[in-house]
Amino acid sequence: MSSEHHFITYLESLTQADDRGALAALRRGLGQPPGTVPDMFPYVVPRLPNNAWPGSWAEQCYYLIASLYALYPEMGDGRNLGTHFARTLQRDAEKDKAVEKDKAVERRFTALLTAHPQDLPVYLRQAISFLRSKEIPVNWHQLMWDVLAWDKPDKLPRIQKRWANEFWRLQKQDDDQDGE
Repeated sequence: MSSEHHFITYLESLTQADDRGALAALRRGLGQPPGTVPDMFPYVVPRLPNNAWPGSWAEQCYYLIASLYALYPEMGDGRNLGTHFARTLQRDAEKDKAVEKDKAVERRFTALLTAHPQDLPVYLRQAISFLRSKEIPVNWHQLMWDVLAWDKPDKLPRIQKRWANEFWRLQKQDDDQDGE
Protein backbone atom coordinates (compact mmCIF):
# COMPACT_ATOMS: atom_id res chain seq x y z
CA MET A 1 0.00 0.00 0.00
CA SER A 2 1.16 3.49 -0.66
CA SER A 3 2.18 6.05 1.87
CA GLU A 4 0.08 9.16 2.16
CA HIS A 5 1.01 12.24 0.22
CA HIS A 6 0.44 15.57 1.99
CA PHE A 7 -1.13 17.18 -1.08
CA ILE A 8 -3.73 14.46 -1.44
CA THR A 9 -4.52 14.73 2.25
CA TYR A 10 -5.10 18.44 1.67
CA LEU A 11 -7.37 17.74 -1.33
CA GLU A 12 -9.31 15.24 0.78
CA SER A 13 -9.83 17.96 3.39
CA LEU A 14 -11.50 20.12 0.70
CA THR A 15 -13.86 17.26 -0.10
CA GLN A 16 -14.60 16.57 3.57
CA ALA A 17 -15.32 20.27 4.14
CA ASP A 18 -17.63 20.16 1.10
CA ASP A 19 -15.72 23.10 -0.39
CA ARG A 20 -17.45 23.03 -3.77
CA GLY A 21 -15.93 26.36 -4.80
CA ALA A 22 -12.41 25.05 -4.35
CA LEU A 23 -13.16 21.82 -6.22
CA ALA A 24 -14.79 23.80 -9.04
CA ALA A 25 -11.74 26.05 -9.27
CA LEU A 26 -9.49 22.98 -9.46
CA ARG A 27 -11.67 21.35 -12.13
CA ARG A 28 -11.12 24.39 -14.33
CA GLY A 29 -7.63 23.03 -14.91
CA LEU A 30 -8.96 19.98 -16.76
CA GLY A 31 -7.74 19.97 -20.34
CA GLN A 32 -5.52 23.00 -19.76
CA PRO A 33 -1.73 22.95 -19.57
CA PRO A 34 -0.81 22.38 -15.90
CA GLY A 35 -0.18 25.62 -14.05
CA THR A 36 -1.98 27.92 -16.49
CA VAL A 37 -5.33 28.36 -14.74
CA PRO A 38 -5.18 31.22 -12.21
CA ASP A 39 -8.27 29.94 -10.32
CA MET A 40 -6.14 27.00 -9.17
CA PHE A 41 -3.26 29.07 -7.79
CA PRO A 42 -4.67 29.72 -4.28
CA TYR A 43 -5.16 25.99 -3.73
CA VAL A 44 -1.99 24.65 -5.31
CA VAL A 45 0.80 27.23 -4.98
CA PRO A 46 0.93 27.29 -1.13
CA ARG A 47 1.35 23.51 -1.12
CA LEU A 48 4.06 23.18 -3.76
CA PRO A 49 7.37 21.78 -2.53
CA ASN A 50 10.53 23.86 -2.86
CA ASN A 51 11.69 21.85 -5.89
CA ALA A 52 8.51 22.71 -7.82
CA TRP A 53 9.80 25.74 -9.65
CA PRO A 54 7.59 27.18 -12.43
CA GLY A 55 7.34 24.79 -15.34
CA SER A 56 9.01 21.90 -13.51
CA TRP A 57 7.62 18.39 -13.68
CA ALA A 58 6.79 18.53 -9.95
CA GLU A 59 4.72 21.71 -10.41
CA GLN A 60 2.90 20.22 -13.40
CA CYS A 61 2.06 17.11 -11.38
CA TYR A 62 0.48 19.08 -8.56
CA TYR A 63 -1.78 20.97 -10.96
CA LEU A 64 -2.61 17.85 -12.95
CA ILE A 65 -3.50 15.74 -9.92
CA ALA A 66 -5.47 18.60 -8.34
CA SER A 67 -7.69 18.95 -11.41
CA LEU A 68 -8.16 15.19 -11.79
CA TYR A 69 -8.94 14.76 -8.10
CA ALA A 70 -11.55 17.52 -8.31
CA LEU A 71 -13.13 15.67 -11.23
CA TYR A 72 -13.48 12.45 -9.25
CA PRO A 73 -12.63 12.75 -5.54
CA GLU A 74 -13.46 9.14 -4.68
CA MET A 75 -10.64 7.59 -2.66
CA GLY A 76 -9.97 3.93 -3.39
CA ASP A 77 -7.91 1.27 -1.71
CA GLY A 78 -6.44 -0.33 -4.80
CA ARG A 79 -2.69 -0.50 -5.16
CA ASN A 80 -2.44 1.58 -8.33
CA LEU A 81 -4.12 2.32 -11.65
CA GLY A 82 -3.46 -1.24 -12.80
CA THR A 83 -5.68 -2.49 -9.98
CA HIS A 84 -8.35 0.05 -10.81
CA PHE A 85 -8.42 -0.83 -14.50
CA ALA A 86 -8.56 -4.56 -13.67
CA ARG A 87 -11.57 -3.87 -11.47
CA THR A 88 -13.43 -2.38 -14.43
CA LEU A 89 -13.07 -5.71 -16.20
CA GLN A 90 -14.15 -7.64 -13.13
CA ARG A 91 -17.32 -5.56 -12.91
CA ASP A 92 -17.94 -5.95 -16.62
CA ALA A 93 -17.43 -9.72 -16.34
CA GLU A 94 -20.08 -9.81 -13.64
CA LYS A 95 -22.42 -8.11 -16.11
CA ASP A 96 -21.52 -10.56 -18.93
CA LYS A 97 -19.83 -7.99 -21.14
CA ALA A 98 -18.16 -9.07 -24.37
CA VAL A 99 -14.47 -9.90 -24.72
CA GLU A 100 -14.18 -7.03 -27.22
CA LYS A 101 -14.86 -4.62 -24.36
CA ASP A 102 -12.01 -6.25 -22.41
CA LYS A 103 -9.67 -5.68 -25.34
CA ALA A 104 -10.70 -2.01 -25.53
CA VAL A 105 -9.92 -1.56 -21.84
CA GLU A 106 -6.59 -3.33 -22.33
CA ARG A 107 -5.70 -1.03 -25.26
CA ARG A 108 -6.65 2.02 -23.21
CA PHE A 109 -4.55 0.80 -20.29
CA THR A 110 -1.55 -0.03 -22.50
CA ALA A 111 -1.68 3.45 -24.06
CA LEU A 112 -1.60 4.93 -20.56
CA LEU A 113 1.36 2.74 -19.60
CA THR A 114 3.40 3.95 -22.55
CA ALA A 115 2.43 7.63 -22.31
CA HIS A 116 5.25 10.11 -22.70
CA PRO A 117 5.34 12.58 -19.77
CA GLN A 118 4.24 15.35 -22.14
CA ASP A 119 1.12 13.35 -23.08
CA LEU A 120 0.37 12.00 -19.62
CA PRO A 121 -2.21 14.69 -18.72
CA VAL A 122 -4.42 13.66 -21.66
CA TYR A 123 -4.15 9.94 -20.93
CA LEU A 124 -4.72 10.41 -17.21
CA ARG A 125 -7.76 12.60 -17.78
CA GLN A 126 -9.20 9.88 -20.02
CA ALA A 127 -8.31 7.20 -17.47
CA ILE A 128 -9.89 9.03 -14.53
CA SER A 129 -13.01 9.81 -16.57
CA PHE A 130 -13.23 6.13 -17.49
CA LEU A 131 -12.82 4.99 -13.87
CA ARG A 132 -15.42 7.54 -12.81
CA SER A 133 -17.88 6.18 -15.39
CA LYS A 134 -17.34 2.70 -13.93
CA GLU A 135 -17.54 3.99 -10.33
CA ILE A 136 -14.08 2.64 -9.49
CA PRO A 137 -12.46 4.80 -6.77
CA VAL A 138 -8.83 5.86 -7.18
CA ASN A 139 -5.90 5.51 -4.80
CA TRP A 140 -4.96 9.18 -5.16
CA HIS A 141 -2.01 8.95 -2.79
CA GLN A 142 -0.32 6.27 -4.91
CA LEU A 143 -1.23 8.02 -8.14
CA MET A 144 0.42 11.21 -6.89
CA TRP A 145 3.65 9.35 -6.07
CA ASP A 146 3.60 7.53 -9.40
CA VAL A 147 2.97 10.64 -11.49
CA LEU A 148 5.71 12.56 -9.68
CA ALA A 149 8.15 9.81 -10.73
CA TRP A 150 6.84 9.49 -14.31
CA ASP A 151 9.55 11.70 -15.78
CA LYS A 152 12.41 9.82 -14.11
CA PRO A 153 13.84 7.23 -16.53
CA ASP A 154 15.17 5.09 -13.68
CA LYS A 155 11.79 4.93 -11.90
CA LEU A 156 9.31 4.86 -14.79
CA PRO A 157 9.85 1.20 -15.77
CA ARG A 158 9.14 0.16 -12.16
CA ILE A 159 5.90 2.16 -12.11
CA GLN A 160 4.81 0.75 -15.45
CA LYS A 161 5.70 -2.76 -14.33
CA ARG A 162 3.78 -2.41 -11.05
CA TRP A 163 0.71 -1.16 -12.89
CA ALA A 164 1.00 -3.91 -15.51
CA ASN A 165 1.53 -6.59 -12.86
CA GLU A 166 -1.61 -5.54 -11.02
CA PHE A 167 -3.69 -5.35 -14.19
CA TRP A 168 -2.70 -8.67 -15.73
CA ARG A 169 -2.25 -10.54 -12.44
CA LEU A 170 -5.83 -9.76 -11.49
CA GLN A 171 -6.94 -10.88 -14.95
CA LYS A 172 -5.15 -14.19 -14.47
CA GLN A 173 -6.78 -14.67 -11.07
CA ASP A 174 -10.19 -14.12 -12.65
CA ASP A 175 -9.37 -16.62 -15.42
CA ASP A 176 -8.14 -19.17 -12.87
CA GLN A 177 -11.34 -18.82 -10.86
CA ASP A 178 -13.47 -19.18 -13.98
CA GLY A 179 -11.67 -22.45 -14.78
CA GLU A 180 -12.42 -24.01 -11.41
